[in-house]
Amino acid sequence: MTEVPVPAPTPTGIDAVDRVLDLVAGLAERPLEEHASVLEEAHGELRRTLDNPPAAPAVP
Repeated sequence: MTEVPVPAPTPTGIDAVDRVLDLVAGLAERPLEEHASVLEEAHGELRRTLDNPPAAPAVP
């Protein structure tokens, strides 16, 4: 079986979301036993971000 490379995630500009994308992108290097806890952590962080969205940047 041939592995297909996964491209790096495109930054969103929202720090919390970008950290989650980086965390999930690193799953391939982690042992399978850690995947569930990483995904749970990612889900929790995304939920917190949705519940408390960052302030929109000020428009000049």
